Amino acid sequence: MCRIAAYLGEPVALSHFLLDPPHSLEVQGWAPQELKYAKLNADGFGFAWYDAEGRPAAYVNPAPIWSDPNLPHLARTLVSPLWIASVRSATTGNPVNHANTQPFLDNEFLFDHNGLIDDFHGALQQHMVQQLAPELLATIRGNTESEYLFAALRQRLKDNPDLPVETALAELMDNIATWTEGHRCLLNIVVSDGERLYAVRHAIGDDCPSLYYTTDDEMFPGAQLIASERLTESSFWQSMPEHQILILDPEEPPELLSL
Repeated sequence: MCRIAAYLGEPVALSHFLLDPPHSLEVQGWAPQELKYAKLNADGFGFAWYDAEGRPAAYVNPAPIWSDPNLPHLARTLVSPLWIASVRSATTGNPVNHANTQPFLDNEFLFDHNGLIDDFHGALQQHMVQQLAPELLATIRGNTESEYLFAALRQRLKDNPDLPVETALAELMDNIATWTEGHRCLLNIVVSDGERLYAVRHAIGDDCPSLYYTTDDEMFPGAQLIASERLTESSFWQSMPEHQILILDPEEPPELLSL
């Protein structure tokens, strides 16, 4: 289990998004309030953004977020209109290392998953591998279900370049429901294509992990945010409905789609 947050709006320093809010992801690393199956998120952290040329970039560290002496310097220096970040609580069988630390990225998309799939390596991994082209399978460096979920999403978008991201996410959720054979799946996901944020709040065989969004936080004027736990005490944070996809676009109001 992990905690996720994402930002879309006017360019802000990473510190304003990641460290400064009263219930920031750094705080959620050692004092999460709604984490159901863990006590801490001490198994790594990462953040991702797009550079000035629109290329995805990420920084990941398998150490606890509060222990990285470089983070304050990076956080006050890096500025972006779009951020995705997470703090990690590793699940059994998934080692704590750089390869297993999110967010993941390719040459277009950023991806972060909050959740787990019970007995992933014994029950679902083979189904996903069978769906992946060899060149895409070769890009997987770790062993988490999260990285395989990202690969499966990329495969759908590669097979049909005209497929909307939200449709690809819905199809992936349908496939997992078919493959899961009764295994518990917690499937909160945040994706970006550099222009929009897409969030999934979904689970099979259990309650969905918490996920909130806002477009009216006083600390982030004009911005749209997603977070596993409210970053501030603003009353404008809304709980995202379960089993839905949320689309945040800088030019459009938030859109919710049922799975």
